[in-house]
Order: sequence, then structure tokens, then C-alpha cells
Amino acid sequence: MPEGHTIHRLARDHVRDLAREPLAVSSPQGRAVETARALDGRSFAKIDAYGKHLLYRFEDDLTLHVHLGLFGRFRRQHTPPEEPKGEKRLRMIGERWTVDLSGAVACALIDPDEEAALLSRLGPDPLRRDADPERFVAALRKRRIPIGAAIMDQKVVAGIGNVFRAEALHVDGIDPRLPARELGDERAMVLWGTMAKMLADGVRERRIVTIRDADDKPVKAGRATKGEGPRARADRVRHRTVHVYRREHCHDCDAPVVTSTMAGRTVYECPVCQPEGSAGPSPTPSLAEGEAAGRLF
Repeated sequence: MPEGHTIHRLARDHVRDLAREPLAVSSPQGRAVETARALDGRSFAKIDAYGKHLLYRFEDDLTLHVHLGLFGRFRRQHTPPEEPKGEKRLRMIGERWTVDLSGAVACALIDPDEEAALLSRLGPDPLRRDADPERFVAALRKRRIPIGAAIMDQKVVAGIGNVFRAEALHVDGIDPRLPARELGDERAMVLWGTMAKMLADGVRERRIVTIRDADDKPVKAGRATKGEGPRARADRVRHRTVHVYRREHCHDCDAPVVTSTMAGRTVYECPVCQPEGSAGPSPTPSLAEGEAAGRLF
């Protein structure tokens, strides 16, 4: 499932490509015909991203809600577009660009009451300017479940998925099994800041990158080698850009990465950088020094 950085990046891209021009909206698949009919010929001026949800603000006070879920995706092409192929739930055709949506779990108009109900079920989104980190801290105080499960709960913090869970907890030296309420307010605020910066880097870089170079900038994945296939590329990028997620050895101390299952997903952790029961900071010098120097990771 796309994490929060992808959703916010899509909101920016779609505003750039489609906003403030009448759109030809259709549902080639046929599952969103009424929604398409209501939006056809209208324009939108902004898109609000909340965690993993997109809210397109069309004229006449119409709001389109999209949640990609596990398999949803957008595909962009130049206008005029090719004939639709496959399960295209919604097509939006602008003057220069066409965007197709497929596989989403939600694609429908919602009224103000439905939107309010949706947002009431979400925790603060670290990428939003109006986010209140105190809500995140307060939510952790009430939870006995492991911190690794708590931050995957969208009611606690919106937009965090499995990759950012692994990386943020690792960088802050937090044991994923530590009960959330035992993290403490100060460490909870540090974790919030780490997640916020990782997500922001993801928006800018258009990919998840949690390792920073000597100039405190996200590292580059490097160039592809001749004949490199998709799997080899994924391994190369992961080896250079993340600390523990789907790695065999920790980037920071080279200890074997340990995996387990929590909240229905695989947890990746380093037993050296994240000792049992630890609320952080990490005992690994490179990580601890980064925090002491005022850097989140």
C-alpha cells in the first residue's frame, strides 16, 4: 500500500497537471459512472491529502475521495489518451494530461458529514501543516500495544506504512515491541520528528530514502548497471537508501536484521541498534551522534 509520501506527491502532481481546467471525466470500467457523470466538465482547484486519502475539491462544492488501498494506482499520459485498457475506474482528461485510476478501494463523492466522519478516524498526518503532534503523543500514552503496532494504526498517526515503521524505529533506537505507553512523551516527539522528516524526504525524492550523506542530504541510489533487472535494481536501491527494511544486515552496524510479524506485516529490526525494551536513543554511535548533533537521522 502506498505510504503517505506517495499520496502527498500525487496531490501535488495532479494539481500541477490538471487543476483549474474543465476535465472530461469518465469511468471506462463502469464502476464509477455516477461519480464521473457528476464531475464531467468541472474543474478542481486543490487536493487535500490526509494520510493515505486524497480529497479532490471540485467546483460546486463537490469532493472526490480516493483511497488507493493495496492495489490502486494512477497512470499519467499525454492528452489525447490511448483507448483505455484494463480496469480503469476513473479517467480524467485535461488539456495536456490524462490521468487514469485503477484498483482503488475508494473512488466516490462524499458529502461534508462523510468527510468529517472519515477525518475523525485518522490521526495527525506529519506532512500536514495543521498536524498536531500532541494528538500523537496523547494516543501513545493510552496504548499498551507495541509501538510497532501503534504507529501502523492510522487512528494514531496517518500515512505511516511498513517501510517507514521499520526505518523510523531503527533510527531512533526503539524496540518495536516496547509498549507504546512506555515510550514517554519526549521520545514520542522525537519519533514524530523522525517520521515527519522521512516522509518529507520521500515527497521530494519521489521514493523512500532514509539514509543521509555527509552533507545531511538524502543519498542517491546510484546508476543502474548494464543488464540490471528489476529485482537487482530493487536490491541495489534498498542497499543504498534504507537502514534495515528488507535488508539482510543493518546498514549502521552490519548485524543481521531480525524479522517478525506485527500488525499483520513483517517487522524489520536490528537487535544491536534497537535493544530489547529500548525507547532510544540508539546505542549505535553513528545514529546517536546524528541525534546529538541535532539531525533526526
